[in-house]
Amino acid sequence: MAHPDVREAVAQAHRREWATVLAATVRLVRDFDLAEECTQDAYARALRDWPANGVPSRPGAWLTTVARNRAKDLLRRESVFRSALPLLVTDEVVAGPEEATDPPVVDDDWLRLIFTCCHPALSREAQVALTLRLVCGLSTAEVAHAFLVQESAMAARITRAKKKISGARIPYRVPSQQDLPERVGAVLDVVHLVFTTGHAAPVGEQLVRPDLVDGAIRLARTLHRLLPDSGEVTALLALMLLTDARRDTRRSADGQMVLLAEQDRSRWDRGLIEEGVALLVEALRRTGPTRYSVQAAIAAVHAEAPSWEDTDWGEVVGLYDVLREVWPSPVVELNRAVAIGFRDGPASGLAALSPLLDEPALGTYAYLSAARADFLRRLQRWAEAATAYDEALAMTDNEMERAFLTGRLAEVSKHLD
Repeated sequence: MAHPDVREAVAQAHRREWATVLAATVRLVRDFDLAEECTQDAYARALRDWPANGVPSRPGAWLTTVARNRAKDLLRRESVFRSALPLLVTDEVVAGPEEATDPPVVDDDWLRLIFTCCHPALSREAQVALTLRLVCGLSTAEVAHAFLVQESAMAARITRAKKKISGARIPYRVPSQQDLPERVGAVLDVVHLVFTTGHAAPVGEQLVRPDLVDGAIRLARTLHRLLPDSGEVTALLALMLLTDARRDTRRSADGQMVLLAEQDRSRWDRGLIEEGVALLVEALRRTGPTRYSVQAAIAAVHAEAPSWEDTDWGEVVGLYDVLREVWPSPVVELNRAVAIGFRDGPASGLAALSPLLDEPALGTYAYLSAARADFLRRLQRWAEAATAYDEALAMTDNEMERAFLTGRLAEVSKHLD
């Protein structure tokens, strides 16, 4: 059995390098299933080899070499190279002669993987599921949890999506410069999903998964270089930077979750904030209010407030009013209700949350129960607050968030004796 330090090194390499290793292997074999198998084999070999030989200085490069060598061995031994084609077929565009000679706009395996997962031949649900599985490296069980479906159903869905990529002869490539604008919308949504999955990890012991956050920001910067005139790309990058500027203050020295109201703002990354605000101004000048630019504007209000007490909650509520027009969503309504509670008091916030209790999309959304619990706690309605915290705990799988909610539940329960 591998030493605990080695197991942790392998686990860390999985979090940080999975998508890169998989993407490089897919590029070689043109087959998602075979690439996944070889990537998993590489991690299994790391558990065997690293205890004796030490953790390599560049784990990602080591894993990529092992995965690709394993793939080459399988292709040679089983003579499946030709039978694997046409699966992901070619790095070239197959639609016509002009596109076929169009040079790739960027050489980035991870971005190729994103565009393949987000091909318009797939439904948006399949795009998201494939991205969570292949790009984020989540297990099928974790992806199923995110979609609130059974693991077997999600496994079948992912398998169908992979088969559709093969059957539709979807190339493993970044689209041509001409095709980029019409394809980038789905990619932006998925890059944002990767970021939010990393910023607030839905499962596990980490509050933040830096590998996903940093990877999403890298992809957004790449897209911004490819499409510098796109207001939405610029806005998404702004949103990510303004949000990530708070990363180092979201947990205490002893590993506890720290709410926005209690974070040490002197430790926020002012460079990221300044860059994010400049990008936001540029995005608004180009396209006006959109989903990502309004969200970035809300993040900017928080980033530029010198203290929690100085937050302009009236402006935040006003921005949510705009956001609900350009991107109507139950989660937007929830966040707007929370902002109303901070502007007008907990009773008003509780009243704004009330209509959302019958919203099916929020039926298993822990943050709704957690928001209600906080307002009830502030109103000293202890028994109702305890019930709401219990509900939030039942729907929360992140250990750091569970520890926070457990502490709040204990706090309000003291008033029930």
